[in-house]
Amino acid sequence: MDKRQRSQNVDLIYGIRPVIEAINENKDIDKILLQKGARSEIFRELFQLIRQHHIPFQYVPVERLNRYTKGNHQGVVCFMSSVVYQSIYDIIPKVYEEGKTPFLLYLDKITDVRNVGAIARSAECAGIDAIVVPSKNTAQLNEDAVKTSAGALHKLPICRHENAKDVLSYIKQCGIALIGCTEKAKKMYYEQDYKEPICLIVGNEGEGISPEILSLCDRNVRIPMLGSLSSLNVSVATGIILFEVVRQRLQADIF
Repeated sequence: MDKRQRSQNVDLIYGIRPVIEAINENKDIDKILLQKGARSEIFRELFQLIRQHHIPFQYVPVERLNRYTKGNHQGVVCFMSSVVYQSIYDIIPKVYEEGKTPFLLYLDKITDVRNVGAIARSAECAGIDAIVVPSKNTAQLNEDAVKTSAGALHKLPICRHENAKDVLSYIKQCGIALIGCTEKAKKMYYEQDYKEPICLIVGNEGEGISPEILSLCDRNVRIPMLGSLSSLNVSVATGIILFEVVRQRLQADIF
């Protein structure tokens, strides 16, 4: 019996052997849930593969696994990704080879599926070269995200990497400036020059950009707030800054 199960919003694979096969076939996996306390030899084999391939995972009670499937999950439920992940280490050289000025977007721990989808839609319309996301503490790029993005998540290169510091350091080494979008900045977003190679960084609505990531930024910008609320929805804020980049680059005939 095939242990792939289709639910309303996600593709699931459950059972240890089917998940091992999916990993060995280099399927795009969003994350894997593992039952707390599982200790068998084959379970250890699976865990080694998960770590080797840097796949996000989480230990959960068996009751949570039972909510996803009534089948014999053997302590493992795997969420398949609705997008194909790429590597930023391949994308940046390609962008330069095409004679383009890199325009990247890094999403720091944005966990709301609809926000990620809306951001991807705006990013695709703005001509972004790639979106980079961390492998942990980020929204599942499932069918809901794809639907909210109006298909943009299938059109844009989406790069998922485990070590955010290493990836952002590599981006900087490639001559691309990291620009943090944060209410802590003094400079207004429209005062910044975006005609150079850039990677915009946006954070989640609750905490914004994490301190570790913020410390790597070359420059920071903010959107002026004139009302009683202190911040915009992250997808709205991202869209505003994305199209300021577009405005400046169109004027300079960079695109």
